[in-house]
Amino acid sequence: MSGEPIHAELIAVPVAVTGARPRVLTLFDGSALPAGPLESGHRSLQAGLRNWAERLTGHPLGYVEQLYTFADPARSRTGRSISISYLALTAETRTPLGGRVSWQDWYRYFPWEDRREKIATIETAIKPGLDHWSAGSDEHRARASLCFGLDGAAWNEDLVLARYELLYEAGLVREAARDGRPAHGAFAPGAIMTADHRRILATAISRLRAKIKYRPIVFELMPENFTLLDLQRCIEAIAGHTLHKQNFRRLIESQKLLEETGSLASGSGRPAKLFRYRPEILAERAHAGTRLTLARS
Repeated sequence: MSGEPIHAELIAVPVAVTGARPRVLTLFDGSALPAGPLESGHRSLQAGLRNWAERLTGHPLGYVEQLYTFADPARSRTGRSISISYLALTAETRTPLGGRVSWQDWYRYFPWEDRREKIATIETAIKPGLDHWSAGSDEHRARASLCFGLDGAAWNEDLVLARYELLYEAGLVREAARDGRPAHGAFAPGAIMTADHRRILATAISRLRAKIKYRPIVFELMPENFTLLDLQRCIEAIAGHTLHKQNFRRLIESQKLLEETGSLASGSGRPAKLFRYRPEILAERAHAGTRLTLARS
């Protein structure tokens, strides 16, 4: 309809990795991402995003990059709603957060994405619904196999958004039922979020998983000094699968990403060397960087 109001919203997906768990900063006990309207006083989209996210959460954002613009006509019942989303990489602090602001494990929303331990989530809780949805359709079955690594297809960790959207199309997530789509089986496990915030989170995870392979963006999630095991655990947390320890270390050494600090990590057991990113690598982190192939264990 011509003349319908258009609302522009800025949405942040603040991500940290704490204790080998990927975490996302949320509102309302985990059901929403920090968001607010674009205002005329904002000097830029990113400035507006930082203003809203930091005002709502009390937590400063670190590295920020634009993620995606969502403008589907059905996003709002009160006019056209455009959401400009941003991925923000930061560190989780010990400072108490106010109100209903909380850090949540992102696998709370997508439990099938964490393949570091052998779990049967896909076979037992997702595949039956996909089989029902794809019955009689070779196209549907091929898409399900590609997305979820079924029928001999390889698992691709980057397809987080594709998997979520396939489940939505098949009516196997609660957001689909909320939007009036018919279900083809029991809902897949995972916490629901308001509006399309779980879709936006899936977009952010897909982006970050793909990006750590060809840009040194993981630097933004690490402390200044760290052990090689710390770095490996951080990458495994994001990718959702384990890495072969020796292959990983040979790769890091060959890429010349790090330098020793000359210090050792404190703690029980044999002290591990502390490393930091080489200054020239940090200086280049805003540009396309070193490819980090994720060699699985």
